Amino acid sequence: MKAYDVIVVGAGDVGLGVAFKALSGGLNVALVDKGHPGGTCVNSGCVPSKTLIYTADRMIETRENTKFGIRSGRIDVDFSAVMERTRRVVARGRNSIKKAIKGSGNLEFINKEARFIDEHTLEAGGHKIRGKQIFLATGARPLAPPIKGLDKTPFLTNESVLGLASRPDNIVLIGGGFISLEYAHFFSALGVKVKLIDRNPALLPFGEPEISRLLKQELEKRIELHMGVEIMEIQQGGNGYTVVVKDAGTGRSKRISASHVMVNAGRKSNADLLKTENAGIETDKAGFIKVDKYLRTNKKLIWALGDAIGRKMFTHAGDKEAELAWHNARHKEQISMDFDSVPYAVYTHPQIASVGLTERQARHDHKILVGRALYSDTVMGEAMMERTGFAKAVVEKGTRRILGFHIIGPHAATLIQEVANAIIHKADVESVTGCMHIFPALSNIIPATFDNLG
Repeated sequence: MKAYDVIVVGAGDVGLGVAFKALSGGLNVALVDKGHPGGTCVNSGCVPSKTLIYTADRMIETRENTKFGIRSGRIDVDFSAVMERTRRVVARGRNSIKKAIKGSGNLEFINKEARFIDEHTLEAGGHKIRGKQIFLATGARPLAPPIKGLDKTPFLTNESVLGLASRPDNIVLIGGGFISLEYAHFFSALGVKVKLIDRNPALLPFGEPEISRLLKQELEKRIELHMGVEIMEIQQGGNGYTVVVKDAGTGRSKRISASHVMVNAGRKSNADLLKTENAGIETDKAGFIKVDKYLRTNKKLIWALGDAIGRKMFTHAGDKEAELAWHNARHKEQISMDFDSVPYAVYTHPQIASVGLTERQARHDHKILVGRALYSDTVMGEAMMERTGFAKAVVEKGTRRILGFHIIGPHAATLIQEVANAIIHKADVESVTGCMHIFPALSNIIPATFDNLG
């Protein structure tokens, strides 16, 4: 048995963050992962999806250029070239990480699946390893829901979709979360007939209802939405597949056919592969590892972070968790993870970004003020002829502390950042409006939204 100061299970961004921090402290580290280093973000998540979506954005914007008096001819898309470029981007990122791992002293990379034997001992590739401190960043994988016929359907996921060589004629996307919405945007922008199915009656039901309504209105211009339905069965026949659904309201059934099916119905923690029960590590009903606010499991000197814990499954959240978990492992003074202040973005067209509380959430415990502004209320928004996009602020009355901020429209993910910083520091409206905003930049929509509080 080989002993290490630190064992990190999972070589994604989150696990790598902890491993390299441990190495910088002069510790002996084992990094264990059965898959490609880089995890979901590099191999099948953020990096490839945003590479694809950037292409989709250019396509949509090119078609919308007529409103500015710009007319162009037919737009041809080389789908195989788009996919191949994305695979090259993934390969470069993956190889860069491999090179960094290989060049690190005191680091042993074990490219095998790990499982617990006891509380601080794991088996990986036929070898037993023991760690004084263990960090579990094992991530998550696509969830296959219990749908009749799905087991006989060669469906796509966010992992396998990257292997497509030719453009589908049409595709059914099962699920209405971030992944489905972003891939619906990508495929439809490149000329694929997209049909999206979701059991929820509204898109992004956890967000602001005004944003949900506008997103639905815009997506329906190029995507066939089937909301509030239950999937009864998937049938194979002819040139593709038929998804049989039942409307939750009317009880009526309908058949939705396509050449391809992509399932984005949630994520499953990889903790089950670890055999956490052998170490007595607690998991919740969905299989995600339980942690306290300091990212500690119920077992001493074992931390869990990233998608493995099922909380705010975003790369930036995981990176912050890595920073805090490592701090908490090395210092008596513990720092808690503020999950309520994690911002997120949905890279659809229009783009969406949000941070903090929604209006509905805030009204439970606060007296609030709400501010709204349209993109067209700003000089740049008007120049862009952006007629529908808007921003919404939720502020605590009296203290004027910013509780939440929500945007739908161009560059939302970039615009939200200064408000995210303010919310994380529990700052007030004046911390944002008191700063000069370049005129007439699009960022003027931020102070404009706060100017309309009422």
